[in-house]
Amino acid sequence: MIDQVKIGNFLKELRKENGKTQEEIAEMFGVSSRSVSRWENGNTMPDLGILVELADFYNVEIREIIDGERKSEIMEKEEKETLLKIADYVDKQKKQSIFRAVILFSLELICCGYTIAIMIFSLQSENKMSIWYVIIPFVITVFYSLLLVLNAKNYVSRIQKQ
Repeated sequence: MIDQVKIGNFLKELRKENGKTQEEIAEMFGVSSRSVSRWENGNTMPDLGILVELADFYNVEIREIIDGERKSEIMEKEEKETLLKIADYVDKQKKQSIFRAVILFSLELICCGYTIAIMIFSLQSENKMSIWYVIIPFVITVFYSLLLVLNAKNYVSRIQKQ
């Protein structure tokens, strides 16, 4: 539905931006200043031919006049908001990936340190220890290493997609 008051306010705004009076607009388009006043108050609409000329004069699209607002400004604002949301999302993903990497690397270091300590202890000890005390932490270390690599690969692939 067409909102004539909104259109009128938009026409008034465009006129003022161009530093013109209602009388000057009326003279330019061959209408009375009262007609321009009625357009701007939302009482009447300009004829289609004049609407085309107004759009050309004000350097806007007819659609913008009919909608009573500039689409380019609204679209720029929406695009900016969308880009900010995307940036926030990417930042959160980056923080999550870094957090996972730190946790996995810490666990890997702990398991690796444990494995080395057990190996040294078993070599220096007279007591024979089960080989599983070394194999299990070693396997866990390899597992955490793989998770760390997969986490990094996943993060890089998400960045490349964007």
